[in-house]
Amino acid sequence: MVRKVAKTEDIDSVDSTLPPTNSLTLRLEISNQPGMIGKVLSAIGDQGATVGAIDLVEMSGAKLVRDITFSVWDEKVGSDILKALKKLQGVKVIRYSDPILSSHLGGKIEMQSKIPLKTRRDLSIAYTPGVGRVCMHIYNKPETLWELTGKRNTVAVVTDGTAVLGLGDIGPGAAMPVMEGKALLFKEFGNVDAWPICLDTTDTQEIIETVKRIAPGFGGINLEDISAPRCFEIEDSLRAQLDIPVFHDDQHGTAVVVSAALINAAKLVQKNLDELNVVVAGVGASGVACVKMLLSYGVKNIIGCDRSGAVYKGRPDNMNFMKNWFAENTNHDKKKGSISEVIEGADLFLGLSGPGTITVDDIKKMNKDPIVFAMANPDPEILPHEAGPHVAIMATGRSDFANQINNVSAFPGIFRGALDVQATTVNDEMKMAAAEAIASTITSRQLQADYIIPSVFNRNVAPAVARGVARAARASGVARRSRGH
Repeated sequence: MVRKVAKTEDIDSVDSTLPPTNSLTLRLEISNQPGMIGKVLSAIGDQGATVGAIDLVEMSGAKLVRDITFSVWDEKVGSDILKALKKLQGVKVIRYSDPILSSHLGGKIEMQSKIPLKTRRDLSIAYTPGVGRVCMHIYNKPETLWELTGKRNTVAVVTDGTAVLGLGDIGPGAAMPVMEGKALLFKEFGNVDAWPICLDTTDTQEIIETVKRIAPGFGGINLEDISAPRCFEIEDSLRAQLDIPVFHDDQHGTAVVVSAALINAAKLVQKNLDELNVVVAGVGASGVACVKMLLSYGVKNIIGCDRSGAVYKGRPDNMNFMKNWFAENTNHDKKKGSISEVIEGADLFLGLSGPGTITVDDIKKMNKDPIVFAMANPDPEILPHEAGPHVAIMATGRSDFANQINNVSAFPGIFRGALDVQATTVNDEMKMAAAEAIASTITSRQLQADYIIPSVFNRNVAPAVARGVARAARASGVARRSRGH
């Protein structure tokens, strides 16, 4: 069987330019002669690529058609391989495909029916005339909207595409694959039905009004990849006006998983949270939310830094309303200077900024048994192999290093728990319950320097988070239901 390919073009039309990706598949027509496949593989390997799968597609007496999949570091390597193969006698490049694009063909999510639609009776129940009875039931008893529609299990993933992780302001259309991915994670880990809503506006009031108008059909709103400081106003306004959870995951999901990791890290180094000296790089949406949550846990000594250095009360430049809040509630000694200057004596470095923010010399200024959470993606503030010998605990946001601090450990379970009790909001108590549930999935016997946070594939995490969140919602009085579904 011939495999489907994501993109097929006459090879001469692309002028030896391949799409930027880490994995490519070339379909080659190769003379059926001894040693030919070896020449092909050598041509690929000589350019620094790593060959993965080799598949036979067709075979005729004189020629073979093969798909060869290989990994490359960048677009140029792929183009160089193309040029090298075109020079080989007995080899013809037919087409190429990008497996990543192929996996996204038609999108990553779909809607499915929950009831049969095979007969006239089925149709009369699911649609007219039976659906009219359901509509009037909801009209007369509005609270049954939660029971008789998908609202009870549906979340809108809303973005304007202005702050997509690692990509920046790419707009609503280009942000769609990320939002679909988020919806996929909701379903896979929390059994929550989520749908991407990509808005073609960056106007704060238009976003607020649009979300308000669509809210009746959803049990929760997950705001995603909206730039700061607009994201604060959007979330605050919607939380005040809607009676369903409105949760900006870039802020609060990050704060929850950071708190969970810190709870366990502090246990390992035998330091109390209220005694920690913390330096934060990045005073944007996630930085502010993380600090708010650390303050809730009793952390007192926090200094935040941005491109202008330490944030302090009265700083004249590069401030906004959230940085003013930050200055009011942190850095009580009004320390000034660069991150390299204020990191001296810190117990925790929390990076939510960009690559190369700190150095090994900076880490050496920290207190004994320092904790470094370098969470910038895709490139952390300092790489683990550089920081590792000088820290007690190292964590990043990446899956290829130990201790990946990733929001997927939080948001599926948070919304699962909130939806189960039909919560009107996600409050601080629920977020803290989520953090503690994540941390508790690692037992004291399992806890070690390279295992302070559970794997994102640990299927015990989301149910534990959901249970903790539901309990906290009931205890804090924001649950409509006394029991979950």
